[in-house]
Amino acid sequence: MAVTTTLTWNEERSFQKLLGNVSLRLLYKSSVHGRSTVEMQNRCRCQGPIVTVIYHSNSIFGVFTLGHSSDMSESFTEPNASFFFSLQKNETMEMKTVVLNSTVTFYRNNLTFCFSSYYNQKLSLNFEESRIYIPRIFEEELIVKSHAKSTFLECEVFRVEGIKDEAGYINRITRATQHRNSLLADVRAYSPYADLVSEIRILLLGPVGSGKSSFFNSVKSIFQGHLTRQAIVGSDVTSITEQYRIYSIKDGKNGQSLPFMLCDSMGLDEKEGVGLCVDDIPHILKGCMPDRYEFSPQKPITPKHPTFITSPSLKDRIHCVAYVFDINSMDNLSSKMVAKLKQIQKEVINCGVAQVALLTKVNNCNEVLQDNFLKMNKAMISQSQIQNVNKILGIPLSRILVVDNYASEREMDPVKDILILSALKQMFRATDDFLEDLPLE
Repeated sequence: MAVTTTLTWNEERSFQKLLGNVSLRLLYKSSVHGRSTVEMQNRCRCQGPIVTVIYHSNSIFGVFTLGHSSDMSESFTEPNASFFFSLQKNETMEMKTVVLNSTVTFYRNNLTFCFSSYYNQKLSLNFEESRIYIPRIFEEELIVKSHAKSTFLECEVFRVEGIKDEAGYINRITRATQHRNSLLADVRAYSPYADLVSEIRILLLGPVGSGKSSFFNSVKSIFQGHLTRQAIVGSDVTSITEQYRIYSIKDGKNGQSLPFMLCDSMGLDEKEGVGLCVDDIPHILKGCMPDRYEFSPQKPITPKHPTFITSPSLKDRIHCVAYVFDINSMDNLSSKMVAKLKQIQKEVINCGVAQVALLTKVNNCNEVLQDNFLKMNKAMISQSQIQNVNKILGIPLSRILVVDNYASEREMDPVKDILILSALKQMFRATDDFLEDLPLE
């Protein structure tokens, strides 16, 4: 009788996608093959990259290692790049990851991962007693709780198939995670130029279905540590956003508000009287439009509206406009849409507000950046969509940003996070240029 994994289909898909759309072949299952490190070693010998999955309370904990020539036939005495992750068994199926170097040892039916970079803290499994010890650093980073008598329910080992460049893959994942964490720290530490405002406001403008609301959801997801869907997302044809929303973003569930706000607007339509009214744009830019204002495509807000902000201050104004486009539709913009965009841009320029362009829905986010994650690939820069944005709006190439928003995913992706956080940093720089250029008064 075939031995099957305890993972559900969704859980297995989450792991496969996290590891790069690979396939998993079950080699060892403790409840079937025996809770023995010897049996585990015998079944996992010379299998190449492997992932060890531990079922613990309400979470699933995994360790991906490349292995050595002998793989699990003996202890790994040299540090080996390891990718640790946990999946919370709740409605959101929250995924957490951390990349570390570890040494693996087997001793008296104990499997132990030792982390030299964390003062030799250890994660260990005792197969005789079905006990697991998780160091405190992992409890915090992977949201896995344990105590002295914690037990694991099951342990499985899979061979990971489909990784073309094994060494390069784990190195890229390691570098991506480290760079993502560095960008996260930079964004958290951001302070608007000369403290002129405590929070900058970034207005998201673009055609219906371009990904404005999804961008906000993606940014919030990064700082919440799990995927969120606060802003309702529409289709490529119909705008679901009917209110002007000014979203603040907290650093963690109960954390402080970050020093920026994302302002979501109704989608633009090439037809007159449909979508965001162009006459609303000056009032939005000047800070006269309140949060939750109900848009009317055929009737712009006026000073007579009961919630109209008559004397907005600098903090109420828009400090940066991000024109949001679906990269796959950029080459097919109609002449009417281009004309409307140029009309809007004229208002933005008259207000002196900073401008960037945001291209969403890129097909493969792994091909956008160079291996060091610092610069965009030359092949990406030369693509017609980016050149068209530069031609239509005159926005410099350095301020044309490419991202892949979170849509149907169940887990976070460090490369997606890098693109989104890098885009935010460029928006901050553009905003600081705007603030620095303001008249002294």
